[in-house]
Amino acid sequence: MKRSNPCALREILACLLCTAAVSAAFVLFCLARGYTLYYGDAAAHINVARRIIDSRQPGYEQLGTVWLPLPHLLMLPLVRSDSMWRSGAAGAIPAALGFVIGAVCLYAAVRRAAGSRAGAVTAAAVFGLNPNLLYLQSTPMTEPVFMGCFAAAILFCAAFQARPSSWCALGTAAALLAASLTRYEGWFMIPFFALFFWVSGSAKHAAVFAVLASLGPLYWLGHNAYLYSDPLEFYRGPFSAQAIYARALAGGLPRYPGDHDFHAAWTYYKEAMKLVMGRPLVWIAPAGAAIALLKKSARALLLLALPIPFYILSLHSGGTPIFVPKLYPYSYYNTRYALAALPACAAAAGLIVAVWPASWLRAAAAAALLAVCLGGWILHPGVNSWICWKESQVNSEGRRLWTRQAAEFFRSNYRPGDGVLTAAGDVTAVYQQAGLRLRDTLSDGPAFDWAVARPDLFLHERWVAAVAGDRISLCVNSSPFAPWFERVAVFSAPREPVIEIYRKVK
Repeated sequence: MKRSNPCALREILACLLCTAAVSAAFVLFCLARGYTLYYGDAAAHINVARRIIDSRQPGYEQLGTVWLPLPHLLMLPLVRSDSMWRSGAAGAIPAALGFVIGAVCLYAAVRRAAGSRAGAVTAAAVFGLNPNLLYLQSTPMTEPVFMGCFAAAILFCAAFQARPSSWCALGTAAALLAASLTRYEGWFMIPFFALFFWVSGSAKHAAVFAVLASLGPLYWLGHNAYLYSDPLEFYRGPFSAQAIYARALAGGLPRYPGDHDFHAAWTYYKEAMKLVMGRPLVWIAPAGAAIALLKKSARALLLLALPIPFYILSLHSGGTPIFVPKLYPYSYYNTRYALAALPACAAAAGLIVAVWPASWLRAAAAAALLAVCLGGWILHPGVNSWICWKESQVNSEGRRLWTRQAAEFFRSNYRPGDGVLTAAGDVTAVYQQAGLRLRDTLSDGPAFDWAVARPDLFLHERWVAAVAGDRISLCVNSSPFAPWFERVAVFSAPREPVIEIYRKVK
């Protein structure tokens, strides 16, 4: 393997331009076909950002508790545009930027650690041409933003290993601070990065990094304590993954695969990795990890593997399920979590290329690895072979159906100033499609509580949109208030909640 070398600016520019072109093409492809908001979480993320500027109570508190704030804050300049909000472009652009940053930083990190242009090209291509990631970066999802922050942190670590400096420690801290405000994987990584600086540099560098990087988790704990009087509201509150899982178990649903079973957790995560990255890449990655372990200049790249134990532990805890079609319950859910392993596997492929002694051998190895790792998708180029797209398409069919039907109803019947008392969550997409503003709806806050408790006194909206059996539905069908409302429409789809539309008649 060649001695560690930084890459030239022209290489970075070439990688940037190529990645940006591929990213933009996929964003436009998904926008044109309406795929951008297939994921329920994608629609929810962009609507969180929109509520900060467009709701009955706009402002900081609309950031909520469970999802970390950075992706929604990055959407704010764009989500002000009605067209970009409704199409999803306002959320896809930040995700695409995260993807481009991730690819460029991964290229530069492998180039520096391995000293091989061919190895760096291989790593960036395996990462940047993965169709599941390309689909995800075309949606308002948080994973591509996180990957950009994570890859930047790895680049600073690789630079620190080559030449320790406080600036590299500060750069890593800033990048991981951003990652810790994007996804909770960032929290898990902080002590491991601190250990890296301690072993590779000094206790001083480790302390500086740890203090600065920990500001993200500390801020979020303070945010939850201030708004919800519980710093762990995001973890144990009524909207947390743990609480949702507890309600599912109480309702008679079986335990998630992997719950307190490490073997099952690893089995499901490994199967998901094969589906999102392809079997060949998963098979060759251990060889690249062994190279990184043996070569001092590449050891910083081992940090790329941290998301894998994080997700194994998350599956084991029971709060994070992954379903794959080949294993019980033979469906699709959270397959995208396996993409967290893609940067590590892509870097491993790059290191395998870099060990060849001659440039022509490295070029041949790069071509062979890319053909093997990407060949399955080249031979089967349709979207149905992209497991993340397939998951979003299958799981959203019913939701998209009733959303479209309810949106058409409101487009035909809603008049300016009517107002809608509404459930939150997925129902928000109805108004997004119908052309309403979120400030035309009442879905939270004290005014919502008063309107549901005493609609005879406090409900001034003409329309009510409820999920059958929820708090609003029970209110409008209760004996004191039922005469005040006329049910005018019902929308349903297989395996989906029933949406009820009422008109206030008194």
